[in-house]
Amino acid sequence: MNSSKRYLVTGGAGFIGSNLVDALIKDGHKVLVIDDLSTGKKENLSPRAEFYQKDIRQLSDIESLFVGVDGVFHLAAVPSVQISIDQPAETHSVNVDGTFNVLMASYKAKVKRFIQSSSCSIYGDSVVFPQREDLPVRPKSPYALHKYINEEYCRIFSTIYGLETINLRYFNVYGPRMPYSGPYSGVIRVFLKQKKANEPLTITGDGEQSRDYVFVGDVVRANMLAMESDRVGAGEIINIGSGQSCTVNQIADMVGGPKKYLPPRIEPRRALADNSLAKKLLDWEPTVSLEEGMAKII
Repeated sequence: MNSSKRYLVTGGAGFIGSNLVDALIKDGHKVLVIDDLSTGKKENLSPRAEFYQKDIRQLSDIESLFVGVDGVFHLAAVPSVQISIDQPAETHSVNVDGTFNVLMASYKAKVKRFIQSSSCSIYGDSVVFPQREDLPVRPKSPYALHKYINEEYCRIFSTIYGLETINLRYFNVYGPRMPYSGPYSGVIRVFLKQKKANEPLTITGDGEQSRDYVFVGDVVRANMLAMESDRVGAGEIINIGSGQSCTVNQIADMVGGPKKYLPPRIEPRRALADNSLAKKLLDWEPTVSLEEGMAKII
C-alpha cells in the first residue's frame, strides 16, 4: 500500500483487527475503527485510530461512518464455535445480520472494496487434504455456517451490486494480543496461561487433532495485499494458512509441562490449508514459521 487512503476496520479493537489497524497506520493510512468492545479491548487500539464504540447490528448507527471510506476490513464477529452452539440466535444476529449491515453500509457509501474475514471451520470434516477452496463445505457449527453465509453474501454483493469483495478463510491464527478465550486463543494461549499458573496443560480428546497455525502478522499482510490486488474483487474465497499442520500434543510439547486429557468436543479432526491460490492471486505466502511465532509469544 503506497498512497494514503481512508480505511474502516470493524472489530478493530480485537486480536487480529488491532494488529491490522497498527499496520495500516504505520503505512500512513487514516483508520476508522468500529467495535462494541464485547471481545475487543480499547487498550489494543492505537491512539491514532478514530474509534467508534458501535454495534454493527444497528445499521442506522454505523452507516454514516462509511462515507468517504476507500475500503472496509470486516473482522467484527462473535468468534466462537461453542458460543454459537450455546447462543445460536444471539451469534447469528451479530455474525450474519451484522455482516449484512456492514455490506449494506459499504454499498450505500460507494466503498470500493470489502475484505471479509472468513474461517476454515467452513470445511468441517474434510476428507481431502490439504484443503482447497473448491472443496465441498460441511459446516459443523452455527459459527461455521455464519461464515459460509457471509461468503455467499459477499459474492452476491459483488455480482449484483458491484461492491468488490474478497473472502479470506483464516486457519488457526495466533500471535500477540491473542485472547484467553474464543477460537483465536486456540490451545496456544490457553497452554501459555496454564503454564504461567503452574497448571497442567489441558488437552481435549487424544491430542492428535491437528491444526494449521498461521501467525497474525502474516494474516495482516494478507488483508493488506487483498485490498490492493488487481486480480481479485469478485467474491473470491482464499485460504490464509501456513500449509503446515501441527497436533495439539506437539504444541503442548513446545510449551512444556504436564498434560491433562479431557473429554473430546465437537470440532474438526484436522485442518490443513492449500495456500497456493493466495500466492497466485495475492502474491502472499507465510513468512513466520510456527517455531518462530511461538518464540515471539512465549
